[in-house]
Amino acid sequence: MTEPLDVLVVGAGPTGLALAAQLSALGAGFRIVDRSLDRVRESRALVIQPRTLEALSGLGVTEDLVALGNPAVRLHLHAPGRVVALDLFDTGLDDTAHPFLLFLSQAETERVLSRRLTERDVIVERGTELLGLERTGPYVTCALRDRDGTRESVTARYVVGCDGAHSTVRSRAGIPFEGHAYPQTFLLADLDVDGLEPDTVHTYMAQEGMVFFFPLGSPADWRMLAVRPPDRPDTDVDLPLLQHVADRATGERLALRDPVWATAFRIHNRGAARYRSGACFLAGDAAHIHSPAGGQGMNTGIQDALNLGWKLALVCRGAAPESLLDTYEEERAPVGRSVRRLTDRAFGAATSGNPLVRAARTRLAPRLAPLVLRPRPVRASLFRTVAELDIHYRRSSLSATGPRPPRGGPRAGDRLPDLPHGLQSRTAAAGWHLLLCGPPHLWPDARLAPVTDERAAPLFVHRLGGHGPWRGTAHALVRPDGHLGYVARGGDLGGLRSYLDRWLPTGRS
Repeated sequence: MTEPLDVLVVGAGPTGLALAAQLSALGAGFRIVDRSLDRVRESRALVIQPRTLEALSGLGVTEDLVALGNPAVRLHLHAPGRVVALDLFDTGLDDTAHPFLLFLSQAETERVLSRRLTERDVIVERGTELLGLERTGPYVTCALRDRDGTRESVTARYVVGCDGAHSTVRSRAGIPFEGHAYPQTFLLADLDVDGLEPDTVHTYMAQEGMVFFFPLGSPADWRMLAVRPPDRPDTDVDLPLLQHVADRATGERLALRDPVWATAFRIHNRGAARYRSGACFLAGDAAHIHSPAGGQGMNTGIQDALNLGWKLALVCRGAAPESLLDTYEEERAPVGRSVRRLTDRAFGAATSGNPLVRAARTRLAPRLAPLVLRPRPVRASLFRTVAELDIHYRRSSLSATGPRPPRGGPRAGDRLPDLPHGLQSRTAAAGWHLLLCGPPHLWPDARLAPVTDERAAPLFVHRLGGHGPWRGTAHALVRPDGHLGYVARGGDLGGLRSYLDRWLPTGRS
């Protein structure tokens, strides 16, 4: 009899691939299946946020992604009679190694992640569909059908649905998907455009809705996103229609050519009522879908996967209690709800037909934007939100503070900032680490000490990423996903031991 799998991953988009890469890095037994015969060849999602680049660094793929992508550095707001140019990344952020939005085709992101799995001898089982699942004792029995029509029964401890908006896992687990559809239809195309300044995000504040051009590079120079004109509801999505939309928004200033692909689509704002039902979990679009405003979707899904992956791996290895898995929904569901609210508001401002909103979009916003965004702290705050650098888990039961918390500095649940010595990149897939903080003159000796190595030298730092100095000696436990689990003043070893006994009672690995 075949031994049960630790995890069956259903869906091999960016979320599923990231989850598989982390499970592989941490030694969990799993299979990854996808009903599609091949990975996507279109660009679809195209923005990788700084926090996602940080989180993926432990899997060894971030440098490849950055080398392939386009880190755009400027935003041009085009309104009737004026163009407002804004710098996006002169905000003085010193706590991330990637202070930019990376524009890269989803096809390329999937290719890089797939190559990482291939290097680890992991096969993505394409053309394999999940037909059903049922709980049988401590396991889940899953019915699969491959591309040849052969059926197979697979037993797994856990099943993770990374299978998109029409998730079979979500449906079979009986989890409601609540929300609504927006009335507008949208146009999406990758093509070349004459008349646009390169390496710049261009936003046209048109009466009918905003039109966006994002620098892409591959498979075409630009990604175009716009609302379909209401007077052309059934027109084929071709170059003449796209040019017509661009002409109305830009005053015939641009020449569109050589579309690689184009499509029309509807947008929904929906969220799963639960991220877990027994042994079944949801991540990415299976758990939440929303408008593409701000480039949050794929990034939120990848971060879902990286939050869940290390927890599954530790539990399956017997190194952590089953209760660790409860913290996945506890931590990620609030993030999903926040992203849905944020994108819904941005979407409404960009597409509303209300005369007052139209006037604000085309006349007021271009005049106020330079004044509102001129102060660097304002731009930094806005960028941190979009870049997902401020996501934290302070209210999670996995986040704990000792009886004598340090004054200033990060709190339990905060992300560990990317530091000059590359400490963030060492945490994501390597396990828990102990971070000890002390006098600033010892900074040159900085390094992470694995929890399992009690003889390792402590890490000494004075300040973490612009949060201000820590006053006095302190220490913290860094989770595998780069967030701080336990934070306390130096000398509080009793609280640290209690934390480890609760969450890593076996082996502390």
